[in-house]
Amino acid sequence: MAKGYWITCYRSAIDEVTLTKYAKIAGPAIEAHGGHFLARGTPVKVYEVGLNQRLVIIEFESVKKAIEAYKSPEYQTALAILKDSAARDVRIISSCEA
Repeated sequence: MAKGYWITCYRSAIDEVTLTKYAKIAGPAIEAHGGHFLARGTPVKVYEVGLNQRLVIIEFESVKKAIEAYKSPEYQTALAILKDSAARDVRIISSCEA
């Protein structure tokens, strides 16, 4: 079965206080649904039309698990903290199968 990857690209800066409040709930909610954080932070280097904003990559055992985590009540509680304070691009993709 192909793994699922949840990729979040922040389109605008977010204040650290709001991000910290969100992360305190979001991280445990994602991990409770099998998510493993692979990378998070600002890019070391950007190319083409890449934005120099926060990026998060989370691995799940499947796309289904990633979608379930996003839709979970626990994560939706965390998401409510962000409200309109962050413009983000959230994508869930599957791994390449050999």
